[in-house]
Amino acid sequence: QVQLIESGGGLVQPGGSLRLSCVHSGRIFRNYAMGWFRRAPGKEREFVAAISWSGDNTRYVDSVKGRFTISRLNAKNTVYLQMNNLKPEDTAVYYCAAQLSYNDLVAGTSAYWGQGTQVTVSS
Repeated sequence: QVQLIESGGGLVQPGGSLRLSCVHSGRIFRNYAMGWFRRAPGKEREFVAAISWSGDNTRYVDSVKGRFTISRLNAKNTVYLQMNNLKPEDTAVYYCAAQLSYNDLVAGTSAYWGQGTQVTVSS
């Protein structure tokens, strides 16, 4: 059984930064592609970013390119999402996801999901 525990959400002003973290409880974290999704109020869940098991491949939704960076530290079973220059439209619940297939994760399919962490961008 894999558990994903997110942290790092909060309230930030436009232009500010936050770093989300997600700890994977499994013993084979390095086998999983990891990603972040978000769900804004009244909208469907949206893919945000993904990183392959090795860290060599990353993918972002166009709206966050140049502002968000996904990374992972396999020694700590942790994936991060550094979010800079945040905008009000980034307000959402952010979910960590884990999937053995990187391509499936990018396509929106995940085997495991975290409980979500709220990010609110407002002045």
